[in-house]
Order: sequence, then C-alpha cells, then structure tokens
Amino acid sequence: MPDLHLLLISNSTNAGEEYLAWPRVYIQEFIQEYGIAEILFVPYAGVNLAPGSIEKSFDLYTEKVSGFFGGLGMSVNSIHLEADPVAAVKKAGAIVVGGGNTFHLVKMMHETGIMEAVREKVISGTPYIGWSAGANVACPSMKTTNDMPISEPRYFSCLGLVPFQINPHYLDANPAGHGGETREQRILEFLAVNHDMTVAGLREGTLLHLKGDTIQLKGSRPMRVFRFGEEPKEIMPGDDVGFLLSSGI
Repeated sequence: MPDLHLLLISNSTNAGEEYLAWPRVYIQEFIQEYGIAEILFVPYAGVNLAPGSIEKSFDLYTEKVSGFFGGLGMSVNSIHLEADPVAAVKKAGAIVVGGGNTFHLVKMMHETGIMEAVREKVISGTPYIGWSAGANVACPSMKTTNDMPISEPRYFSCLGLVPFQINPHYLDANPAGHGGETREQRILEFLAVNHDMTVAGLREGTLLHLKGDTIQLKGSRPMRVFRFGEEPKEIMPGDDVGFLLSSGI
C-alpha cells in the first residue's frame, strides 16, 4: 500500500468567509503533523479574469495562497516560476494544488511533465493538499469535474492517488427556473458508461483525509456516494468510509 498523506478539500471558501477559512484548522493540523515548513504550489487551475497573460494569473494566485500559508508560518514556492518543474517536484517537501479550472490544470500538468512526477512523489510519502480542481486531479481522471473545457488536455487521466472519483462542490438542488440536468443526473450519466467507478459527491465545507490505508470524511456536512445500479448513499462525518479505497478503477 502506498504511503499516502492526502487532504482533498471540496472548496476553498464558504460564502461570506475569508479565503480558506473553513478548512484552515484541518490544513494547520495536517502541516503540523508532518512538520511542513515549505510547500510547492501548483497554480495552473487559476485562470484569472484580470488583464494580462496567463502567467500573471498564476502570479496573482500564488500571492493569494502565499498570504494564507504565510499566516501559518510557511513559505510557498510556485511551480510556474521554476525553470525545471519536474526537478522542483522531486525535491518538494509538500505539494499543494489549488482550485480553478480543471481542464487547464490537467492540460498544464501533462504538458510540463509533472503529472507523473507528482504521482511518484506523493506515492512515496510526500504530503499533498488539493482543493476543488486540486482534489479532482487526485482521482483516476478529471471526468467528474464541473468545469467548462476552456483548454484541451492531452489526456483526461490524472494522478490516480485514490481509486474513486470526486465531484467537488456537490449540489443537491436545481436552481430555480433551471430546466437542465441536476448534478446527480450528471454523475449518473458518468456511471452509465463507467460502471466500475465510485463517485464521492463532496459538498462544500467537507474534505477527505487519507493517511496510509485509512480515510476519513471531515467537515460540517454529509457526503453523497454514487455507484452504478445502486441508490446514492449519504455518509456522515465520522462514518466509516474505508470502502472508498476498495473502489474499482
């Protein structure tokens, strides 16, 4: 069994709160447990709407994340500033992948060669934190993202650190006046052509903490789990979620 240490967070910010406020206590406990003093940040999902190049978007995202982790006494290096991204991954003490657009994140991770490098590094025991797109990319593929395909990745395959799929920001209700598919219907469409997969619908304000061969749901809300041909199940924080680690790929 790989020596995995993962914090997979549905969302960075709850409505009306500061950036990364709700998961702050979990992130702080995580970094203290492993004695992390410096992180390598992957900002490739952060396509900012401000004028300028995509690199400027990454600069702004890194500045925002550095403010948060700096408040926890940590320093942040961003991979987009590294001349050799793969070498930066190999020497990283911890890896953090931020949310944003999953298509662009996956495209950049494949093009820079860090998809496989991050996988190898994290499987060897390096702590990993990801929220939203950063949680999605820890799965076998990006096929359960909510995002618009603003970029075209070479492959949909991702890190495969866990054997199940995550749908971040999972919503139960349809907005008033909306006649399209619900989130649940979209997930059931995925399962209709991916029978062997399990999908964890992570509602906002929740995360999955994986340590070795154990996994826990933490946060303030239940998780909704989907499998082909079965009724969706509601899983409460504190419930046994070890079955996720035996899910098929």
